[in-house]
Amino acid sequence: MSVGVNAPIFQTIFTYMSLALVYGSIVLCRRQKLRLAWYWYLFLGFVDVQGNYLVNEAYQFSSITSVTLLDCWTIAWAIGLTYFFIGTRYSWWQLGGAVLCVLGLGLVLLSDSGVGGGGGSRPLLGDILVIAGTIFFAMSNVGEEFCVKKKDQVEVVSMIGLYGMLVSAVQLSILELKSVESITWSTDIILSLVGYTVSSFMFYTITPFVLKLSGATLFNLSLLTSDMWAVVFRIYFYHQQVDWLYFLAFALVVIGLIIYSTTAKDLDISPAPESGNQNAQYQPLNDENAMNTDES
Repeated sequence: MSVGVNAPIFQTIFTYMSLALVYGSIVLCRRQKLRLAWYWYLFLGFVDVQGNYLVNEAYQFSSITSVTLLDCWTIAWAIGLTYFFIGTRYSWWQLGGAVLCVLGLGLVLLSDSGVGGGGGSRPLLGDILVIAGTIFFAMSNVGEEFCVKKKDQVEVVSMIGLYGMLVSAVQLSILELKSVESITWSTDIILSLVGYTVSSFMFYTITPFVLKLSGATLFNLSLLTSDMWAVVFRIYFYHQQVDWLYFLAFALVVIGLIIYSTTAKDLDISPAPESGNQNAQYQPLNDENAMNTDES
């Protein structure tokens, strides 16, 4: 957080809690069994928590522009994971566009190593944390994409919230308990925490719909637009200087995104959902009606 509090797990636990309360209540009202085994949701919650933890921790060591640009490494991991585990196929143009994005991100590493004077106390450590976090984010995005395309979207979000909250609680008690106890609460801290929770809640709400329509790769490519706002905020709100390499990196990322999106020829060869299961969440009720019909 930007108000002197270093507690990335505590920062995100309220997001998972709100997801569990809101969407978990909907799942309970339906009174139906989970359509996916609990340990898969535990895995999704775990990797999502680690991704958030590592990326938020990176802000302590690196600049906001470096974190947001390097966060796009998720794209490379998502392409590999969707190819091997979901069966998505990409054209050479799409792969070329993704490579341009990665090359642009390489310029950020060059700048943070001292060539261009990247911001932050330990920029290279921050860069490493971000890249490690993107691996977990990619696993979370691809796993969520598979689940929302095959299962119930509300159930997926609610279970990520529930297990994410549980994993965060355990991890917080081990890593951040002293940091949380030492917080001197103020209006700025509370407002920052509320703002982060609300924006994250909206992000997790919209994410499954985007993943279902476009997939994890295009979803992460679309998030590149956040980099433009990161530069704007750094210049006008934090009054920090942005090295010229950042602008070149951003240009390469934008070009790569345009090439990918305009040559999109994804072929998802993953098995199609079973016929007649379009309204899978209401299947138990349909089965019950069918039994009553047979008896009559």
